[in-house]
This record gives sequence, C-alpha cells and structure tokens, in this order.
Amino acid sequence: MYLKVVFKSPENCIFCRQFLLAKTIKEELKQEVEQLKAAGKKVPHLAAVLVGDDGASQTYVASKVRSCERIGYESTLIRRDAKITEEELLQIVKDLNSDDAIDGFIVQLPLPKHIHVNRVIEAIDPAKDVDGFHPVNVGRMVMGLPAFISATPFGIMQLLERNHISTSGKHCVVLGRSNIVGRPMSVLMSRNAEPGNCTVTLCHSRTSNLKEETLRADILIVALGRPEMVTADMVKEGAIVIDVGITRVPDKSAEKGYVLKGDVKFDEVAPKCSYITPVPGGVGAMTVTGLLMNTLQAAKARYA
Repeated sequence: MYLKVVFKSPENCIFCRQFLLAKTIKEELKQEVEQLKAAGKKVPHLAAVLVGDDGASQTYVASKVRSCERIGYESTLIRRDAKITEEELLQIVKDLNSDDAIDGFIVQLPLPKHIHVNRVIEAIDPAKDVDGFHPVNVGRMVMGLPAFISATPFGIMQLLERNHISTSGKHCVVLGRSNIVGRPMSVLMSRNAEPGNCTVTLCHSRTSNLKEETLRADILIVALGRPEMVTADMVKEGAIVIDVGITRVPDKSAEKGYVLKGDVKFDEVAPKCSYITPVPGGVGAMTVTGLLMNTLQAAKARYA
C-alpha cells in the first residue's frame, strides 16, 4: 500500500520487480537443471551447516533449502548444537570437502563465540566455497578473475544489471566495511565493467563526516546493521539506495514480539529516491539467488 503513496511511478521501485527478478533467475536455473537431467548429468548439490539456534540464521537456511527443492537441486542440511567444538566443526568441513556428492556448501554465520570464524572459512575448499568468503575467492575477485562472489554482493550486482541501472561514472558510497558485504561491494562497484565503473567511497562507523559523504552518493549501499540510521537528510534527490541491513527490533505490539528494520528509514527516504530496496522484502531474495547461481557454477566446474 505504501508503494502507491511513496512512488510517483512503480518503475522507480526495485521492490515492484525484486521478487519477479528472483523468480525469473530461479526459473532459469530450474531449466538448466532439467537440461542436466535430460543429458544424464548430475544435478547441483548444495549443503548447509547450521550451528546453534539463531532465529535469523534458521530462517535464512530454511529459505535456501526450499529454493533448492523448487529448482531441482539436491540439498543437505547439517545441524549442530551451539556447544560444538571448533575441532568437530572443522571435521565436518573436511568431510564436506572430500564428499564427491557435494558441489558446494556453506557454513552459516554467525558462529558461536568460541569458534574462530576465519579458521573455519579458510578450511573450506575454495572450489566448493559458494558463499565466496575464502581468501582465494576474495583475492581472485579483487584481481578481476573468475571467482565465487559473496552471495549478497553478487545478488546486488544482478539486481543492478538486470534492472538496467547504469552505474558507469556514478559516485557510489558504501556504508560498512565487512568482508561479507561492504568491502566486496566497494571492489565490484569500482571494477572496469557494467555494473561498475563507479568512483567509490567506503565509509564505516568511524567516518567523521558521514552525512557529507552520503549526500554525495548517486548510489548508496548501506550495510552497517544499525536500524534506520540513514535518514532523508542524508540522501540526495534522485539517489539509488540499496539497504542490506536487517535487524530484529523489539516491538510488543507485533505478533512475533519484534519487527524487522533496515538500515534506512524507508518511509522517510523513499520519496527522494529514483530506486530503493525496502526491508524486509529487498536484497534478501537476491542473496539466495546469488548462492544458487554460485552452486550451479561450482557443479559445472567439477563436471566440465
């Protein structure tokens, strides 16, 4: 309902096309799977390791499993208690690396505090690292070589490309410097390609003149994990805003006791934008499609 109020034209709303785009990509993947089956070849097999009972992680992994089923992938879910030792988790990774039935796998983050995340990531075979977190894949991405790109940045690039949003020559400001979203987005948006060819500014929680920087952005990508921190006075007229953040905010009036908020104060910012993604219902769908595309790529590489 808010879309009718906020936007002068539905063409300005990525949300209006977001789910159609994700559905289109999944249909393309489904057709490729059917072609593999018809040729007597193995279909892609994605495994996910879920440690603990984090609600957001459970929801996200469940979405991945459902998507695999719908497009014809095989999927395996490995669940372990939060008390699992680091050695036990590393053994699971080792077993998945050597399992010829598995084309790609992810270890869902965050992990319990007693487990060193980088040790787990570095233990994953780069050829099966469909989350795109391994240093080999990150390094290849930086050099412009074929690599698995982290699923969320990959999904955002698909979002820009398939909506025919021109980025060349634009000033892109990225809020957030995580290895999962912020840093890879800054690299991808500056690459010599389309989407890309932007002048990129990478900001973070210690940036002293943040409002001044965001007001310069033709494209603003926000991934700080701070609910509704970006307000209308921080965004220039006509900007493209992509909100990656998603946080559960307690709300006693809500059925579940919480509401999901993005990093952007959507109702306030949206009227100024040429394109914007809301939360929920925005980048998340494209993150899943990015992971599925990486998995197909991994399967093809292993059986080429």
